[in-house]
Amino acid sequence: MASAREKPRVLLLGGAVKKEFKKRVVSIAGIDPIRLLGVEDRNLRLIEEHFDERVVVRGDEIILSGTPRRIEQLTRVFERLIELAGSGRGITESDVLTVIRGGAVDFEKIGTLESSVVFYSPVKRRGVVPRSVRQQEYVDAIRNRDIVFAIGPAGTGKTYLAIACALAALKSGEIERIFISRPVVEAGENLGFLPGDMQEKIEPYLRPIFDAFRDMIGQERVIKMIEAGTLEIAPLAYMRGRTLNGSFAILDEAQNSTIGQMKMFLTRLGESSKAIVTGDITQIDLADPASSGLVAVREILDGIEGIAFVTFGEEDVVRHWLVKRIIRAFSAKSAGLAAKASRGSAGGAPTPAAALGEEPPPEKTDG
Repeated sequence: MASAREKPRVLLLGGAVKKEFKKRVVSIAGIDPIRLLGVEDRNLRLIEEHFDERVVVRGDEIILSGTPRRIEQLTRVFERLIELAGSGRGITESDVLTVIRGGAVDFEKIGTLESSVVFYSPVKRRGVVPRSVRQQEYVDAIRNRDIVFAIGPAGTGKTYLAIACALAALKSGEIERIFISRPVVEAGENLGFLPGDMQEKIEPYLRPIFDAFRDMIGQERVIKMIEAGTLEIAPLAYMRGRTLNGSFAILDEAQNSTIGQMKMFLTRLGESSKAIVTGDITQIDLADPASSGLVAVREILDGIEGIAFVTFGEEDVVRHWLVKRIIRAFSAKSAGLAAKASRGSAGGAPTPAAALGEEPPPEKTDG
């Protein structure tokens, strides 16, 4: 056990200690403390946000003090996290949230994530795997449905996993080509005239997609696939009139497609093809957010057999650990401004989303 663990650390969870409390000691002997508790105790800090009890980490013991009911809950959380850490898995914040919020079924799913390889990357020499229960549900939906909508904040792996699934399907012979598209919409800035031919003009908009392919299969392989026609990356406007047979079609940043463009994309689907639509309805860059096809499509297509909707949350973010907190802070601020605006007069007040530099979906649409 590292020397940094020798000095007890006390967390006053919620800042209060109950008068009636019990104490329980949970052993973490043989468990890598960083694997369990996170770098700089980030996993503990996350638990701090959800419980109102006292936790002391001393050596290879975690001492819990609080009300009997909450101590039982905390004990179950730590026991499950210890079980995961003991299997060699580095505990992520998504794992912590899943254990806190989920039941036994979700906990069992966490243990299988590392073995659920979506695509083996020859560049990284390891498999691309889902890193949260929701990501696993997303991969399962892609494998079992012909059209899947993935809606949620940035950094949840929506596009990356869709590309991994597409490459896996291509490798297995399920499809013959991959088609990926994005609406060409500037994110709140006027970039002016862009020089070059069509490919050079759209390259800045499509760079994130190229980056994901390069990350998984390398630059040389990407170029060969494009030259062979196996991979096509183009703006959404170039899809009109086409039929995509034997294809894996991905529409990224779909919140910036109009309702008409969304219909156009979905009706391009041909025989033996799949369509994956990804986007974040809190980052709509259209002049009229109400015209977003991603906002409208859930109400239009929900319940149709063969179509699945997967909704991601902040707990599924797999980027820098601060991204979760940024998303949470913006969501909380937006909700607070919305409540304040609803209490104020109806005339002339700016919308909460506008104050945060984002556009909300129409109120009557289930996003």
